[in-house]
Amino acid sequence: MVFAKLRRVIGIFTLVVFNLLAFSQKEEMSCKDIVLKTLKSIEDVKSLKYHLKITERGKKGFNYYESAVKFQKKPRKIYLYIKGIEVLWVEGKNKGKALVKPNAFPYFNLNLDPLGDLMRQDQHHTLNEMGYDYFGSVIAFSVQKIGNKFDDFFELVGEEKINGRMCYKVNINNKDFSYTDYKVGENESITSIARKLHICEYMILETNKKFKDYFDILKPGEIIKVPTWYCKKVEMYIDKFYFLPLNMKIEDDKGLFEEYNYMFLQVNPKIEDAEFTRDYKDYKF
Repeated sequence: MVFAKLRRVIGIFTLVVFNLLAFSQKEEMSCKDIVLKTLKSIEDVKSLKYHLKITERGKKGFNYYESAVKFQKKPRKIYLYIKGIEVLWVEGKNKGKALVKPNAFPYFNLNLDPLGDLMRQDQHHTLNEMGYDYFGSVIAFSVQKIGNKFDDFFELVGEEKINGRMCYKVNINNKDFSYTDYKVGENESITSIARKLHICEYMILETNKKFKDYFDILKPGEIIKVPTWYCKKVEMYIDKFYFLPLNMKIEDDKGLFEEYNYMFLQVNPKIEDAEFTRDYKDYKF
């Protein structure tokens, strides 16, 4: 009788352990699972609030920027606060211009082209690339490009706490990163070529020294150098709860190209329409 009860207890214990192990194995995600879920999470973003630290290689060394960001995807609305400077851009408003309150002379509001030199200066990206969609499209294109060779490029390194949150650490290694010739077509610009090839237009400008800015006219048939991938290496930390990148360190053949660090991330928070107007109570336009 005692032995029969003991066997039943052992049997139940074994079943519980087996189920726990099976559940654990079922929950364990592969690198590809994590990357694909991240791409889906990027699609599902409706709004964001975050603090962003940027490091970008520029013409005279590295540039550093910090900003507090409010972002809405549809319709697209962006508010930035950068050390006393405020920027507001709303899709379909202000003739496509960004409203900018400088923190220096001339001390009055400016309406600036988001793609123009005054706003872009030595920065890699513009307001058009705010949020996660731009980098999501680059990663999605890379996944599609490599096909069944995913594990040759993507690696799940482990888990690590970044900005107080547990993250998956994923590395991307484009071993065959190089530069190749590209023949300019009709009505193509540095930016349109970059979007077509899913590469960074800043890298095109940096590689082709004859161009001084993004508005240089490209002649059809002209041969320029372009990178074969967006970059050579990526070190990416993906939040385990939100499945969105909190940190992306991006390198090319010269070393660090750019790094983006997201802190105090809020995903799909309620942002009142008034927070994307110049008269909002907390703004000083």
